[in-house]
Amino acid sequence: MATILIIGASGQIGKQATKKLLDAGHHVRAPVRNPDKLDDIEHQNLAVMQQDYEKDFSEHFDGVDCVVFTAGSGAGTGPDKTLLIDLWAARNAVEYAKAAQVPRFIMVSSIGADDPDAVDSAIKPYLVAKHMADQHLIHSGLSHVILRPGSLLNEPGTHLVSGDMPANMDDAVIPREDVATAIVESVSRASSSNLVTYLFKGETPVSQLVE
Repeated sequence: MATILIIGASGQIGKQATKKLLDAGHHVRAPVRNPDKLDDIEHQNLAVMQQDYEKDFSEHFDGVDCVVFTAGSGAGTGPDKTLLIDLWAARNAVEYAKAAQVPRFIMVSSIGADDPDAVDSAIKPYLVAKHMADQHLIHSGLSHVILRPGSLLNEPGTHLVSGDMPANMDDAVIPREDVATAIVESVSRASSSNLVTYLFKGETPVSQLVE
């Protein structure tokens, strides 16, 4: 099984992905700002350490088979934290992964990150940050998967998704659990080709979409 580094393991998606990766037999490294948030996960293959993403966190990348970046500044913070976490920490993670020659990088991005100018919303700074982080990864030379989920729901996942933009934006939604499942499937995908895909509720098994 692989050694997975999750940046953002204590977040809502990251925590579910951590549990699913452990259940699948992987080893997980979880550098987080507040380790107490992972106290309820006890597993011999889980290594939790305290880490501020605004500081150098390159020490965690050696010997890693895949990096997952699902960290976010959070809705309660301002543009400064969006810049430092959603953009700069993501950029740094890509650079650290390159230096450590990590075979695969999975980025959890967002719907709208492909074209922030098309979105008339207060979250545009967040989308700009995600766009620039995505572009940095795309041009890094790293093998990568970029997941762009729609509006996130706190409901059980179905493992059935769509990568096509819905005609009705009310349908541009996805359970957080299905995003976590997509992360796990992206870790183990056989293809080495790069992938950028939306994630919405749909009828396609997650494994088929990311494969």
